[in-house]
Amino acid sequence: MSKRYADAFFFTGYYGLIALAILFALIPIVIAVVLSFDNRTFIGPFPPTDWSFRWYEEFLTSDYYHQGLKTSLIVSSTATLFSTVIGALTAIAIDRGRFWGRGVLQSLFISPLVIPTVVIGFGVLMFASRLGIVDGLPRLIMGHIIITFPYVVRTTLAALIGLRPSYFEAALSLGATPYQALWHITIPLARTGIIAGAIFAFVMSFDEVAVSLFLSDPFTYTLPVALLAQMRANLNLTIAAVSVIFIIVTIVLIWALDRIAGLDKIVGQGVYGRIR
Repeated sequence: MSKRYADAFFFTGYYGLIALAILFALIPIVIAVVLSFDNRTFIGPFPPTDWSFRWYEEFLTSDYYHQGLKTSLIVSSTATLFSTVIGALTAIAIDRGRFWGRGVLQSLFISPLVIPTVVIGFGVLMFASRLGIVDGLPRLIMGHIIITFPYVVRTTLAALIGLRPSYFEAALSLGATPYQALWHITIPLARTGIIAGAIFAFVMSFDEVAVSLFLSDPFTYTLPVALLAQMRANLNLTIAAVSVIFIIVTIVLIWALDRIAGLDKIVGQGVYGRIR
């Protein structure tokens, strides 16, 4: 086989694998979109034979889902705020600090990524009960901070890899205080990692089920818990309708941010793009 045919065979297989990976990621989304318009109350042939907006109407008119959505937004926003602030400062301290046990401390902070969420949920529930916290909302916020905090630490540390300590030292030599150098030099250059961690934190918190199941109470529950409870009771495709709604909201939000301010200005262009 000549080199020409070998290259053609390689690139055909390479792009074919990429296409298969894209299809593998998109097919579940397409199925969810189609099923969100299914009018049947039983699992039948695909595609559906009867179409309607019943699942969208059920989500938009149900107080049960509205309460879950409200709780999810409160918990996710609060957990993301705390995780972003504390996680970014923790990552900067680990990256810039020179002390014994720094690697152990970093592993400890990102350990919730590998610990089963069932264990975290049960542990937070026992800890909260010992503190006398019986309300579901603070318990949910505590649990979601624990599971989202590592994402901010990890992405911020990744953004700090290309950031030389000399920039911070140069700001100090020019008369800036450590706080001013941190706020005006380090944090802006690490902005891409911090914002990426905040986005990961919000998405993971909003979608979390296992921890929320342990920490919810009958009056305080998240939207995923509400959807799961309805699916267990009967065939309920509201989850498909909710998925489509949030896909549309996400696309519109990204488009609006790009048109109004530009994603490069909001997220940043990375360390190397900013210092060239």
